[in-house]
Amino acid sequence: MSVSEAKRVALLARPGEARERLRVALHEAGAEIVLEDDPNALDAEALGNSAPQVVLVALEPAIEDSLERFDSVLHDPAVAVIFDEAELAARRQGWDAQRWARHLAAKLHGHRDVLPPGREEDVALQLEPGLPVTPAQLHEGAEISLHLEEAAGMALELPSDDFAYTGSFQARDTDEQVIDADAWLRSATAQAEAPAVPPPLPELPTGGPPPLPPAPAATSTGHAGFDLSKLELEPLEAGSLASARVQGAVLVFAGIGGPDAVRKLLADLPTGFPKPVMVHLRLDGGRYDNLVRQMERVSHMPVLLAEAGKAADAGHVYVLPGDVVPFVDAGVVSFRPGAVIHTMIPQLPPADSAVLLLSGSDTALVDAAATLGSEGALVMGQSQEGCYDPAAPKALAARGADLGSPAQIAQRLTDRWF
Repeated sequence: MSVSEAKRVALLARPGEARERLRVALHEAGAEIVLEDDPNALDAEALGNSAPQVVLVALEPAIEDSLERFDSVLHDPAVAVIFDEAELAARRQGWDAQRWARHLAAKLHGHRDVLPPGREEDVALQLEPGLPVTPAQLHEGAEISLHLEEAAGMALELPSDDFAYTGSFQARDTDEQVIDADAWLRSATAQAEAPAVPPPLPELPTGGPPPLPPAPAATSTGHAGFDLSKLELEPLEAGSLASARVQGAVLVFAGIGGPDAVRKLLADLPTGFPKPVMVHLRLDGGRYDNLVRQMERVSHMPVLLAEAGKAADAGHVYVLPGDVVPFVDAGVVSFRPGAVIHTMIPQLPPADSAVLLLSGSDTALVDAAATLGSEGALVMGQSQEGCYDPAAPKALAARGADLGSPAQIAQRLTDRWF
């Protein structure tokens, strides 16, 4: 690629691993980096003076306020803006890094070719005159005798019953290699249904005692004296299945600035965590399937989209969409249709549950969460450091709850139940 074709790119990222990896990806994509700086320290005019065609931003909560100073450039229709999450960029390596570099190159140069090099090119179909070849033409001249001989050779090795063909197969002329299946089946049926002829009774001396009647054959129900027909299955109790499921859950609330906190929390929870973890995070666009994929990248547990009518399993993370809420029956948590989640918090068994209010949580949750905490539940909020919207955590702390970073909250959960 010539230098004249290279895109002029400004890289806005704080110093660290994410910035290093994004720089490498830009070089691999053939970009010309005209500016690389921390947006918290960069002057707004310096970005404009660099005349970028593309601005690549490593997005994280620590720089979100600083981005407002660059609105004149970021909102310029002539400038393309690409956002990438700093945390994901820092961990991206190997195949993921190469795939993201291909997508970045496609965005920079305005094409859709994101496949790796060395792939097979699609061969365009060439139209030819005439009718297509029929199945009969494809099998013209095929010999069936070889297949018959192979099948007959294997037949005697297969499990058999009263209707199995046990005759020998000898190679004959092709016209004679036909078995009358109806005649064979009628013959086998007649043999199976023919009454058994009892053996003749031995002659006894004249005047001897009369012969004893033969002993009755054992019935199919089992041994003599043990009638299996009298056995019954014990009916299952209605609550036996529910009682076997784990009780309680970890309920995580978040909002603006919350995805980053939730990812850090899930990244520190171990595999096999003995409670279901439910994430209620308000999204304006409603793309909860994207949120599931984001959480899958960092979670050690399976991440699923909660579905109405299904129960919550321990060791799983459930993302709650806007139309599904959890409900509690005898301490066991399942999902049902609904939009109001506040009322289910008091239903959780306190000793087996936790309620966490992270960045952007609704302050209306504070009273219910604090009450459950006073009854023995683990209730915590996110500390203000790195918290974009701390209103709910601060209100929860005023009610006596502890605050902590996502990593500290994960440690408290692990210490309590793992």
